[in-house]
Amino acid sequence: MDIIHYRETTEAEDVVIARHFFQLWQDNDVPEMAIQENWQEITLQFIQTARQTLAYKAFVAESDGEIVGSTGCQRFAGLYPTALAPHYRNYGYVWGVYVESAYRHQGIATRLTEMAIAYLKSLHCTRAILHASPIGKPLYDKIGFQSSNEMFLDINTPF
Repeated sequence: MDIIHYRETTEAEDVVIARHFFQLWQDNDVPEMAIQENWQEITLQFIQTARQTLAYKAFVAESDGEIVGSTGCQRFAGLYPTALAPHYRNYGYVWGVYVESAYRHQGIATRLTEMAIAYLKSLHCTRAILHASPIGKPLYDKIGFQSSNEMFLDINTPF
């Protein structure tokens, strides 16, 4: 069994986070034609902005010097005006939890998610939220994430 090392990323590794994010969509059966051609540029710009304004950090898992898993996290910017006091609602968001297929089911995603949660705790976040893929949902259930009251209605499905 490979020895896995975990650490915070460097800005130079943002491209790996972007690649993993792209791969995450593909692994969840999103058709390639549904992903914008400039996905890498979009993701790198998002990371740069989140690092500057939302305390973004990412973490990776390495095996033999190769990155085999990653996740990002930041303060949650919100979907509506933030009128509540930060001590009451200061959400953090975990996104892009990805582990290469050959390394899955070894606890890597769990460890990366726990690292993200620890970082969000250091920011005094009151809640960590994420949107789980069907593949990832059992993992997040085990960690203690709870389903929320978020609801959705598909109103235009192009594919």
